[in-house]
Amino acid sequence: MEFDPKTPQYLTSDKSSFASVSAHERWPVIITGAIDDLHRTVGSVNDEEKRQEGKSIIEKLATLKYELQHDRQLTPLTDDGHPDIAQYNQELQQRGNPTWHNVPWLYSECYLYRRIETFFSLSQHWKGYDVFARQKMSTFKSSRPAVLELASRYRELAHEAEAGKGQDGRSPAEVEQAEKLLFSEMCEICLWGNATDLSLLTSLTYEDIQKLQGSQARQTSQKNILVNDLDAAFAVLQKARSEKKDGERRVDIVLDNSGFELFVDLILAGYLLSAGLATTIVLHPKRLPWFVSDVTPKDFSDLLNTLVDPQAFYTAPDDSGKTHPALSDKEVSDVQFLFEQWSQFHQDGQLIVRPHQFWTTPGSYWRMPHLAPELFDDLKESELVLFKGDLNYRKLTNDAAWDPTTPFTTAIGPMGPKSGIRVMAFRTCKADTVVGLPAGEDEKLRQMPGGGGSEGRKWAWSGKWAVVSFSDGQA
Repeated sequence: MEFDPKTPQYLTSDKSSFASVSAHERWPVIITGAIDDLHRTVGSVNDEEKRQEGKSIIEKLATLKYELQHDRQLTPLTDDGHPDIAQYNQELQQRGNPTWHNVPWLYSECYLYRRIETFFSLSQHWKGYDVFARQKMSTFKSSRPAVLELASRYRELAHEAEAGKGQDGRSPAEVEQAEKLLFSEMCEICLWGNATDLSLLTSLTYEDIQKLQGSQARQTSQKNILVNDLDAAFAVLQKARSEKKDGERRVDIVLDNSGFELFVDLILAGYLLSAGLATTIVLHPKRLPWFVSDVTPKDFSDLLNTLVDPQAFYTAPDDSGKTHPALSDKEVSDVQFLFEQWSQFHQDGQLIVRPHQFWTTPGSYWRMPHLAPELFDDLKESELVLFKGDLNYRKLTNDAAWDPTTPFTTAIGPMGPKSGIRVMAFRTCKADTVVGLPAGEDEKLRQMPGGGGSEGRKWAWSGKWAVVSFSDGQA
């Protein structure tokens, strides 16, 4: 807390904020989903000792839900051997042992998932169990139309990129302009992949999810990017490519959601490597199941495994028993091309998965230089660090109630100017905190239907609007 900015954070007691909606409406649904998942798994367990322990964890989840819904105090986390437990408990004490309905949103949401993790990490038979894994994979399966569309498009682009530039009669300026447009398209695909955040999609159907994906949805959403610094990011990578032609040029992606969003993150990573805009991509997943759908290292391998045999994955009956039509030979080939390319990049050390416990600590990234100095210094080696999704944005800005015209470079504090780190945040807005907007923009959006007016910044809750914000900490 001592390293955080003075601007106050959003509280779950603020009825005008999405923090209150989260505590009262979203979190009980999420815990119920976790209980249902574990109950389903326990029902198929034959080992009596494991089954009883599973039932005990279900009881702990039910107790957590009760405490949340009845506004009980947050209790100290039980030590499971990881050093972050001390951070959580120290901060809980510093915050005066608050109750669920009157506590900083960022801290309490992180605490919620970390507490759930202790139920499993302290068990004998359920260590490493992810109550959200089944839901993640189911949602990725529902993304079939967008996966097939992007696989086909990407395969064409990858072949073009590897064939070389400037060999088709275009001038260097024309080639650069085409590259810039392609970079923007890839990044926008990556940006709107965030539309499948499972912790928010508590009631959408498969059909609704499919409408959020695909090329038409991206085109209609382009006008909803309120801040777009993609050109600045492209210039950085282009400059590095020309100046460090034979040297390592690394891009880091601090991951957000698994499933379709991880798929589009890998699409972007593969494009950057194929086009020579990076020589190495470092992916940063979470160490443990986090915010329902965030990527863990296992999610990365699970996704690749689905691409080995897309026919089996996408035609297998779903939970309801519904069957799905077979993929064409071309569709299978396009998806397997992705698997082969990404696996080769991973094998060659160009695509690296690097978890770090800092990503699941309770505070903001303002604390990184002090609490994880080795991670902070490592990110300085990157040409560009992409922070994906709403939670990363909230952590960069300390989930604080900044004036929306506050410059992004100010709101990210020690991650900003002179940090040595180039930051680009991709984020569809699903929380109140937002910075870098032109004067009057927030007021205009509030006056739109459902915008919130004087009652709150409801326009920023839905994921309809986005920001792509850049800070050149190496300038």
